[in-house]
Amino acid sequence: MRDRMAGFTMIELMVVVLIIAVLAAILVPFLTARLEAARWSEGKAGCGTLATAIRAMWAEQGEEDWVAATAPSTYLTEGDLRGKYFSIGDYTITFGAATAEYPVAYTISVGQPKDPTSTVTWTKAGYSLDYTGKWTELTGP
Repeated sequence: MRDRMAGFTMIELMVVVLIIAVLAAILVPFLTARLEAARWSEGKAGCGTLATAIRAMWAEQGEEDWVAATAPSTYLTEGDLRGKYFSIGDYTITFGAATAEYPVAYTISVGQPKDPTSTVTWTKAGYSLDYTGKWTELTGP
C-alpha cells in the first residue's frame, strides 16, 4: 500500500505537461502581438513628438518666415527620438499645401527600422500621422 502512494504516475505527469503545452501554444501568439503593438507605440510616439516640434517651430517663426524643411533633424536632435526600436532616421516628413484651417500641412511617417542586424520580425509596414491628427497604417512589404 505504501508504494502506491509514493509519487505521481507517468500518465499524471504527461497530462500536466500536455496542459502546459496547450497553454503555451495559446499564449505565445498573443504575447507576440502585444510586443508588436509596443514597438509601434514607440514609433507613433515619435511621430507625435515630431508633430509637436513642427507646430512649435511654426508658431515661433510665424507664417511669413517659416520654411518647411523635410529632415526631422531640423526640429529635433538624435537624442530626442532615440528609442529601443526607432531612431531619427526612421521618420520622414512630407509637407503639403497649407489651408486657411491648417496653416502648416504635413505628414509624418515611420516605417520599419533599417537596421540589418536587427532580429525583430515586423508584420506591419509602418504608420503615418497627418496634420489633422489622422493615423494611417502603411501598406507594403
